[in-house]
Amino acid sequence: MSAEPTLLAIDTATETCSVALLHAGVLSERIERVGQGHSERVLPMVQALLEETGIELARCDAIAFGAGPGSFTGLRIACGVAQGLAWGIDRRVLPVGNLAGLALAVHDAEPAVARIAAAMDARMNEVYWAVYDVVVVGEGQLRERVSPALSPVAAMADELAPHAVDAAGGTALAMAGWPAAASAIRLPQASASARHLVRLAVHDWHAGRALAPAHAAPLYVRDRVALTIEERRRHAAGQAAAFSAGAAS
Repeated sequence: MSAEPTLLAIDTATETCSVALLHAGVLSERIERVGQGHSERVLPMVQALLEETGIELARCDAIAFGAGPGSFTGLRIACGVAQGLAWGIDRRVLPVGNLAGLALAVHDAEPAVARIAAAMDARMNEVYWAVYDVVVVGEGQLRERVSPALSPVAAMADELAPHAVDAAGGTALAMAGWPAAASAIRLPQASASARHLVRLAVHDWHAGRALAPAHAAPLYVRDRVALTIEERRRHAAGQAAAFSAGAAS
């Protein structure tokens, strides 16, 4: 594995389409608001970025993509394009969570925070959300404390209460019913793009999490709504205990 991998990242989870390239520690990005035009714009944007940076696709060590949650169609586009590009150059793929990307955007805005809730408007008065702990303050490494979930916005006060987050960010914070006391720092304008995903992908690359293209899949989250609040809390408690044990060892 390269000490400094060259990674291409694609994100089509929202109305914004973005692609980013990380090469020799230098990050480049192209970003456009395309509405529903991701399938028409994403490959031309990739080509333009590669031409702009002078990096051939074959020099990429892996292709990262925003795996979700987000627009179902957008997630399928990102996954399919990443698979196709990776197959074409015999490389692997790195699925990266969009909520983790959002948490990194919050961390960039507030580098001193230790625990972040990332929350996106999922429509129908529901919220995609997750909670992340900052591993090393200021370095952008995150550890998932509560895995991505879907909840009614009216339930978010109860959902977040056990986690004592320092900051929350994302479009869900502008929804009617979002709990005002959910965090000390509120960043409803926070958003993630491919530049955040490619930075997270570097950590996944070094951790050996790259997958064969055939094994990549979107993280829809909405297909897991059978999880009850209590089940999610037990899962979060288990993750917290594992984190504490790891820190003590």
